[in-house]
Amino acid sequence: MSASTTLTPLSEAEAGPILSVVRLDGNEKVCRRLREVGFCEKAEIRLLSRGGQMICHVCGTRLALSRKLAKKIWVQPFSSSLSTSSKKQ
Repeated sequence: MSASTTLTPLSEAEAGPILSVVRLDGNEKVCRRLREVGFCEKAEIRLLSRGGQMICHVCGTRLALSRKLAKKIWVQPFSSSLSTSSKKQ
């Protein structure tokens, strides 16, 4: 498996690069709330800080998540080639 397809929980991701949300774990209520604040599957996010709280940029807003909640969000590095090819069509 290549690095661009490696899934990792947001709690373990590196801060800085754009990430793509692949899947959400947890009960229905938790997943629904994550989607409401912008952590939908295929959403583009950026982890800004890995301090006591995980600070993320999602949907034009900065949000703080606990590490426990960040473990439920599975991400992979965002592939800019996918974004570029879809814009050309």
